[in-house]
Amino acid sequence: KPGMSRDDLLKINAGVMTDVGAAIKKHAPGAFVIALTNPLDAMVTQLKRVTGFAKSRIVGQAGVLDSARYRTFLASELGVSVESVSAMVLGGHGDDMVPIRSYTTVGGQPVERLVGAKRLEEIEKRTRGGGGEIVQLMKTSSYYAAGTAAYKMVEAYMLDRKQVLPCAAFLDGEYGVKGLFAGVPVVIGAGGVEHVVEIQLSAAEKAAFDSSVGHVRELVEAMDKVIAAGNRG
Repeated sequence: KPGMSRDDLLKINAGVMTDVGAAIKKHAPGAFVIALTNPLDAMVTQLKRVTGFAKSRIVGQAGVLDSARYRTFLASELGVSVESVSAMVLGGHGDDMVPIRSYTTVGGQPVERLVGAKRLEEIEKRTRGGGGEIVQLMKTSSYYAAGTAAYKMVEAYMLDRKQVLPCAAFLDGEYGVKGLFAGVPVVIGAGGVEHVVEIQLSAAEKAAFDSSVGHVRELVEAMDKVIAAGNRG
């Protein structure tokens, strides 16, 4: 809401995740959980803590939506169907999310052959700010696109599609990250998050990914301080 600080949002939504997580643990202990609440990376962390679920049974929806925006902007730029664009956005779900150019293709062609570097940077910047753009236009956050992205994940789980999707998954050493949720490609099937797919990132992409993960760590630490302060109060 207007005037809310990050700490305000962290405190309120961490409380929601604590209550919801406790109810899930009690009433649906066998569930596969998809978190959408922002700040996403911190909230899915809190949800995992409260439920105590295995890393395969809890995931955050971020990359599917962010990647869909990236693909849409590229398709519009090139005058092609979005179905012809393959792309992934990884890292934290925020202003430093990382569109992965080296794995972005249009009709099988690398995107850098089709879109100039300056224009591609502009499209990537718009992708990072896509959520804010929606808020400015609608005066509220995205819900249709987020719901559609969540549906895609639910379908992959319910129908055991073994589909590779970019999601906020709990990393246990993959990509050099341990004990944090971050957006990476994962296989979703009947077993939930069945596998983290480790792709080869360029040096620039890896540096951007590490920076984004660093901000996720800072966000989780900030949430912990807010929760601790609330508990003392």
